[in-house]
Amino acid sequence: MPGKRKVAIIGLDCATPQLLFDRYLSDLPTLKRLVRGGVWGRLRSSDPPITVPAWACMTTGVDAGVLGFYGFRNRKDYSYDGMAFATSAAVKRDRVWDRLSREGLRSIVIGVPQTYPPRPFNGDMVTCFLTPSVESQFTHPPELKGEIAGLLGGEEYLLDVKDFRTDDKKFVLNQCYKMTEQRMKIATHLLKSRPWDFFMMVEMAPDRIYHGFWSHTDPTHPKYVAGNEYENCIRDYHRWLDARMGELVTALGPETVILVVSDHGAKKMDGGICVNEWLVRSGWLALADKPSKPTPLGKCKIDWSKTRAWGEGGYYARIFLNVRGREPNGIIPAADYEKVRNQLKAAIEAIPDHRGKPLGTKVLKPEEIYRKTAGVPPDLLVYWGNLDWRSVGQVGMGSVYTFENDTGPDDANHDYNGIFVMYDPAHPGAGRQLDGLSIMDVAPTVLRLYGIAPEADVQGKPITY
Repeated sequence: MPGKRKVAIIGLDCATPQLLFDRYLSDLPTLKRLVRGGVWGRLRSSDPPITVPAWACMTTGVDAGVLGFYGFRNRKDYSYDGMAFATSAAVKRDRVWDRLSREGLRSIVIGVPQTYPPRPFNGDMVTCFLTPSVESQFTHPPELKGEIAGLLGGEEYLLDVKDFRTDDKKFVLNQCYKMTEQRMKIATHLLKSRPWDFFMMVEMAPDRIYHGFWSHTDPTHPKYVAGNEYENCIRDYHRWLDARMGELVTALGPETVILVVSDHGAKKMDGGICVNEWLVRSGWLALADKPSKPTPLGKCKIDWSKTRAWGEGGYYARIFLNVRGREPNGIIPAADYEKVRNQLKAAIEAIPDHRGKPLGTKVLKPEEIYRKTAGVPPDLLVYWGNLDWRSVGQVGMGSVYTFENDTGPDDANHDYNGIFVMYDPAHPGAGRQLDGLSIMDVAPTVLRLYGIAPEADVQGKPITY
């Protein structure tokens, strides 16, 4: 094939530019060398800026609406309880390695979200943190699973840090280091023992460390205490990770084009907005029995005959309207849909913070941010406080505002921008910062390096020197 090259993507989930570019770069010699010798910049994430759908948007070149999933769990129909996890089966588009397979090129893919269950392709795959357990078939080909067990000496492979939202901070930190060490060991082994043209791995530990330790390291975080035991743990992990990346870069070889990317960034979390609590208090959501303690909405009895809207929690909120003829017991006339949606949008945007000051919430309509909306999109997407606050789905909280997370301790929310670095040995010494980069640009950029044209409807554009 003309222009055939080797390309490698090192994915760092949640790696955020204000740390890796602005604060720590001088402490990270491997990343600094790639930045100074390549092109780099902030990479605008997907909407919403969360792991699923972001990595799929990156590896397909299209937005979440085209993909038809808007988070880890999505409505599969217009029933009230029909939710499904977005596994690899939800990704109906070719990802980079699928396209390369059709061109006869081999890939190594490790830990990329939404690769479980693994699907046949031309190469070797270790699936992602969404894999139920190591008892599952998490490799392609299947026999690779036994090879990994031998490589790790029988030690259990860490697909993720289990229960990373915990007060046991030593456990989280130890597990993050161990998980990264294992992933790098497997990557280096496969690079040395397999023929390959394309390599991609994603390490989840940065995300887990940010969520676990952001308040310990950011003086602007409301829970920060100066001189605490973990004040430098994020910096120290990134220094250690950079050294492991240096070893990986050596294994990739001097002619390989290297991309270092993340799916989104991170920022301090000021608190949580209890979306369903607010909907109840504002007359949009009716409960047959009001719980006396924090309770997931799914465990409450909802009076659908009086309910106009309900929401889902997470790093952003999804709002669903109860529309007549669409939902089983819908009450909003279809003719009034847009009027009611605009009314709710304005009401949510006007919610102040706990001190009565403007919160700065962004409320988005799916059809205005996506090229199209496949699947069952939410009626509204809500970024509380422009992502300074998370969404809490439980009711019975006693307040619209909370400063404790409903799924366990969590210090950070997601931010719009991840990182992008591309080092091409054919263009040494570029060191140029680029603006306006989109997560959807990565897939067409990789394909261009192989001389392959992306599909005609791909939304991203190739990033060039």
